Amino acid sequence: MSFFDAFRHDRKIAVMGGTFDPIHYGHLVAAEAVRDRFQLDKVIFIPAGNPPHKNSKNITDSSHRYNMTMLATATNPYFEVSRIEIDRKGITYTVDTIKQLRALYCAIDELYFITGADAVLEILTWHKVEELLKLCNFVAATRPGFDLRDLEQKLHEIKSKYGKEIFHIEIPSLAISSTDIRNRVRSNHTIKYLLPESVEQYILKYGIYRE
Repeated sequence: MSFFDAFRHDRKIAVMGGTFDPIHYGHLVAAEAVRDRFQLDKVIFIPAGNPPHKNSKNITDSSHRYNMTMLATATNPYFEVSRIEIDRKGITYTVDTIKQLRALYCAIDELYFITGADAVLEILTWHKVEELLKLCNFVAATRPGFDLRDLEQKLHEIKSKYGKEIFHIEIPSLAISSTDIRNRVRSNHTIKYLLPESVEQYILKYGIYRE
């Protein structure tokens, strides 16, 4: 994020967090759907640095994940990419990222955090969850056929305990998964049309996921 960006007065912003290993059309469609539904000024994609819930040894180098995210979002004027997590040392907690964004953007009316429904089911285990829920609105993205009963129960629990409503939106292309893309590359199968062509070519050029 540039020095100039720190003083921009965007009123409604969403954060799209994830390892993006690799980023694919499911992520992009989800971000655009949320942007459209809530009439957001921008969506900031934040590749994860050292997330507490994943083994960093199994995650592709952050420089590749950042570059792929930049390539994937380049054609959408509402999308930006931030390095604030991959440049931060130590464990990267979402609550710290949200606090940092609120400090950088001095005039945010509403801040949304987009994540998968599976992550929302585990949200009560997140670091400083009560503080986090006060700092931003959560949007849970679900895929077609996702069993909403567990999610609805969790949303009711969160609302009862913290007085916080979490939105959810169904995203058809979330059936695409980064895990499947990595496995396809390792097995020498096509990944065309699962992610932007620029990202596909980047993966092939640098031999990512071959081993």
